[in-house]
Amino acid sequence: MMTSVAIAGSMLLPAIASPAYAERGVVDLWKSIKPLATIASAMNTGAHPDDEHSAVLAYLSLGKGVNTFSVIANRGEGGQNEIGSELGNPLGIIRTRELQEASKITNVTLGMLSEQINDPIFDFGFSKSVEETLQHWGESFAYERLIRKIREDRPDVIIPSFLNEDSTHGHHRTINVLTVRAYKDAADPNVFPEQLKNGLQPWQVKKLYLPADAKKYNVMVPVGDYDNIYGASYVQLGEESRFMHKSQGMGRVVDEGPSGNYYTLESSTVKSNDKEASFFDGIAFTFADLAKEVETKGKDNKITKDLQLLQKDSEEVIKAYPNFTEVAREVHEMKKDVQNALADVKSSSLDQAVKDDLLYRLNVKDAQLNKASMEATSLVVKVKPDTGELVAGQTAKVVVSAFNGGDVDLRSIQLNLNVPQGWEAKAAGPVSFDSIGKNQTVSVTYNVTVPKDAAEFKPYAAPNLTADVTYKAFDTSSTVRAVPQNAVAVLPAYAMSLSPSATVFNTLKSDEAIPVKVTVRNYTPGASKASISLNLPEGWTAEPSVEEVSFASKGETKSVSFTVKGSSNVATGKYSITAVAKNENVQSNEGVQVISYPHIGTTYLIQPAELKIQAFDLAVPQNLKVGYVSSGFDNIDEYLRQVGVNVVKLDDKAIQFGDLSQYDTIVLGIRAYAFRPELIPSNQRLLDYVKNGGNLVVQYHKPEDKWKPELAPYPIKIGEPLIKWRVTDENSKVTMLAPDHPIFNYPNKITNADWDSWIQDRSAYNPAQWGEEYTKMISNGDPGEQEFTGTFLSAPYGKGVYTYSSIVWYREIPNLVPGSIRMFVNMISQKQSESN
Repeated sequence: MMTSVAIAGSMLLPAIASPAYAERGVVDLWKSIKPLATIASAMNTGAHPDDEHSAVLAYLSLGKGVNTFSVIANRGEGGQNEIGSELGNPLGIIRTRELQEASKITNVTLGMLSEQINDPIFDFGFSKSVEETLQHWGESFAYERLIRKIREDRPDVIIPSFLNEDSTHGHHRTINVLTVRAYKDAADPNVFPEQLKNGLQPWQVKKLYLPADAKKYNVMVPVGDYDNIYGASYVQLGEESRFMHKSQGMGRVVDEGPSGNYYTLESSTVKSNDKEASFFDGIAFTFADLAKEVETKGKDNKITKDLQLLQKDSEEVIKAYPNFTEVAREVHEMKKDVQNALADVKSSSLDQAVKDDLLYRLNVKDAQLNKASMEATSLVVKVKPDTGELVAGQTAKVVVSAFNGGDVDLRSIQLNLNVPQGWEAKAAGPVSFDSIGKNQTVSVTYNVTVPKDAAEFKPYAAPNLTADVTYKAFDTSSTVRAVPQNAVAVLPAYAMSLSPSATVFNTLKSDEAIPVKVTVRNYTPGASKASISLNLPEGWTAEPSVEEVSFASKGETKSVSFTVKGSSNVATGKYSITAVAKNENVQSNEGVQVISYPHIGTTYLIQPAELKIQAFDLAVPQNLKVGYVSSGFDNIDEYLRQVGVNVVKLDDKAIQFGDLSQYDTIVLGIRAYAFRPELIPSNQRLLDYVKNGGNLVVQYHKPEDKWKPELAPYPIKIGEPLIKWRVTDENSKVTMLAPDHPIFNYPNKITNADWDSWIQDRSAYNPAQWGEEYTKMISNGDPGEQEFTGTFLSAPYGKGVYTYSSIVWYREIPNLVPGSIRMFVNMISQKQSESN
């Protein structure tokens, strides 16, 4: 058997782990049977989570029953976060889980080109070009992943989400370029031939479509059509899925009414018209269409009859809706006929390529029938571990259960738990049952032992535990695969976090000690003891050298404190301190970041238990008091406290009614006007604060953040389109236009070296116009492009100073970029500079 068929066969076991929603029941039944009448497939490709064409995916999958795939390149690690302060890999985990939940809503099969933490296909931040993106990702590496995904999923139609236009994000452009190229190359056996050695077969996509508009298009997808069963249009269903992308602020309320998405036909292997009724004009869409294609081959009448029978079966399933018992009967009748058709195709004399295609499509249908059977019989399967937090060597109990909520008696039930290689799962009772009647449950408890050398949890890996429940209905077997509600993770025996996790060693105050608190969580199954110590750079010391901690139970946390001192001559540079926990059995040196939100559940990121230190010289005025207005997107205030600034977080009452004059400086976090509703009605208070001698620092905003030019004392208009008004090369040249300005001189002398070692970006959403009262602090631009001079603006206003900056401080400061910290301290010290 060809591997393309084996891959399809792996879909026989639909994974289920979703909570109960109001739209369950008859709607879920319809979602499961609608695809049975359709043998066509489509793939939408994008760069980041939330790039998917959600309305079209909903139309294809939920509306037409098309086997629909969404393939996304990276995990969105370089994006912003509108629900918390996680950035980088933790944000990538959040966005991945959001994408997975969004894909459930549209009933779409999700594929990711990025396969693991720190995968080369990483969201390294905004890019303006395909060339830069492929330099980061590795062109051959990323292309091989995409070709492999196309050969695995074998879509009839492929649609990149974006065009290759210079006004588009470089990652978006790259996915377009790779998808257009892959349309032909996936069918070429000479392209990545090693994939064929592993069992895949070349696959020719039949049509390639590109996004278009109403002025010029080949097909219009009527996403505004209202679907009575879902009680919504496909746009609304798509937006329901987009609301899951909460960290990106996605999802919008859309009224009912006609609307369409437009596409042009870029390439096709089938005859097509200038205006098409659908993506699938000229492509077999039903079993009847497929039967006609096979009939033209003239080689096997039996297969034609099999396909015609499946067409009739699929129609009978749909006709039986919404009677659950009758749907279940028809589903199992169709499942029997699919099995017969599979056997006939395997023994037929059809050409191998035709045979492979039929086997793949029939296996897809068999997987869909398994899911339809589960819904029609109202079978509820659950996997419940007594804990989702395991350690190597531990034994835990896992209950696998099956509940029959329908009127069909289920027979020959088998409850099997799947565990990774090297793990052991022993059933404490029978795993087979003769039958389950209505409202009855059968279950089995497994004792699962994790080996002592078990691999630790990886957030992008397949689940550690799954259960296969096999049963018979109407004398035909079906199998459902279930997974636990939340991640089941093998974690370090002791997980440690260091506070701070990153800090500055001020070489101007080298005798000052660094207080380090190590918080330890016990993940071992019961009481235990451990000794905690620090691994230090050479010549550094810690008091005490070791601390003992005792835990009474699993999940308990204890904290120990150390005082760390640098060596007598700490040079400028990067240093690291790691924590170690030891007992007689294990040694741990890692931390566990628990990532938990209501819409995505709980998962984990394991990383070194480390304190990163950047040593450099930093002058900070004494008694500097700063009010920080956080938008929730950054933690700059924490780093300011670490370097000796008295920072107070200002709540809405403080902004609206408090005494602002007590603060030397007030800082507004990025996009604060959008997420702090009290700011706009209190803006005059802020301007009066400046006029009376205060120092107000405003970080970047987008126009949609309720930003208006008149919010500043002298108008500032942000450039649009936003994509054109940013600097993405973190190594680009920066020219200080006002080198004598206090911002570049007090209390730290800023030099060209302070613009070195920046990360990801320089600036975002730069102003295009501003009042002549502002001093332009820098000029900067990406290589080969016109430089911006409105990135960093400062002006006196009354007795005070107003500064607007589009520099991405929120990325640089947590990454301890010395120049960014030195300049930010200068920026918040303008009131003190007047007296120096």
